[in-house]
Amino acid sequence: MTTPAPVAPVADTTELLRAMGRAAREAARVVALASPTAKITALTTAAAALRRSHAAILAANVADMDAARARGTTGSYLERLLLDPGRIDAIADGLDAIAALPDPIGGTIAAWTRPNGLQISRVRTPLGVIGIIFESRPNVVADAGGLCLKAGNACILRAGSDSMQSAHAIHACLVAGLVAAGLPETAIQLVATTDRAAVGAMLGGLDGSIDVIVPRGGKSLVGRVQNEARVPVFAHLEGICHIYVDRAADLTRAVPLVVNAKMRRTSICGAAECLLVDRHAPATYLAALVKALLDAGCEVRGDAAVLAADARAKPASAEDYGHEFLDAIIAIKTVDGVDDAIAHIAHYGSQHTDCILTEDSATAERFIARVDSAIVLHNASTQFADGGEFGMGAEIGIATGRMHARGPVGVEQLTTFKYIVRGIGQVRPG
Repeated sequence: MTTPAPVAPVADTTELLRAMGRAAREAARVVALASPTAKITALTTAAAALRRSHAAILAANVADMDAARARGTTGSYLERLLLDPGRIDAIADGLDAIAALPDPIGGTIAAWTRPNGLQISRVRTPLGVIGIIFESRPNVVADAGGLCLKAGNACILRAGSDSMQSAHAIHACLVAGLVAAGLPETAIQLVATTDRAAVGAMLGGLDGSIDVIVPRGGKSLVGRVQNEARVPVFAHLEGICHIYVDRAADLTRAVPLVVNAKMRRTSICGAAECLLVDRHAPATYLAALVKALLDAGCEVRGDAAVLAADARAKPASAEDYGHEFLDAIIAIKTVDGVDDAIAHIAHYGSQHTDCILTEDSATAERFIARVDSAIVLHNASTQFADGGEFGMGAEIGIATGRMHARGPVGVEQLTTFKYIVRGIGQVRPG
């Protein structure tokens, strides 16, 4: 087993990170060739360790939560930071689900034979070393570490100071899995310092050790990563998710679906932030939707038609449209049919997740074809914007860019490929 990299004094953060980068590069060479059985063993052992470690993980999380409250942190931030027995078990279940996925490495994506007899195939290979920088979400340690390992990559995780103790408790379980499988402990490393210089060092690529960066956090963190990173980035800035309720929607489906999309968990990036309602729909539609949201405890901010539908609604400002609330607040606007809804989404959306509710298949297909988002749904809650719900086991995040990965970043998105060409002595004619 590879010996873990020595931990440098916190005062020398740059050298600490460089040592971690060198160790990760060495580990990446090992896990790239690891057998599917070894990776499964590491993941299932880590899952079992998580289930056995409830007390230690919860104690660490209480310390993080207490510190966050002392700083005046409230609302959605605390909700993302919180762990409970059910969430820990869900994290463990995610690792088991990743373990059960087909191993992507060495899989043939395409193969063909040229007229000269050359046999060419495109085969999946690991990306290498992945850096993950995240805030407040301790589950990222297991989700990212597990996915990177399954895809044959090493990773370096940098938790925010807010979730550091929870992250270390979860990381210990992943290390236990690596040890049990005979894989390098340095295949999944967690930065031991909260020094913000660690982020800058990772964004610089650690002397070529890091191949890609994945940020998980607020707009300021993701913006910094996208602006300063000297290596490729898988990122989204915001989850400004829309639901458009068409005149041909089924109201009995639409009401519970909209409430779920907004209120199931308001702090996740797949929560609906703006509801668009066709002004040509029956008058009962808007009133029923607004009432259901208000009755569920959601603050509604809307245009004149919304205010007329329910006196409890508040007037929306221009800034409410295109805003990620991550709270029990939603902006509602009436629009002039599907094309107006598409135009609104193009202007205010973040190309993350958008949804249409309609029983008219032609209208649905028009919306699906014209809305340029990573995830487009028809008659389903935006809360399904999640790699686990897509059958990926888990995800590192939802990428909204167009290069390499888009939508949930799972095992396949953490691979690249190479071409293998087999011949029998062919030479290229002059």
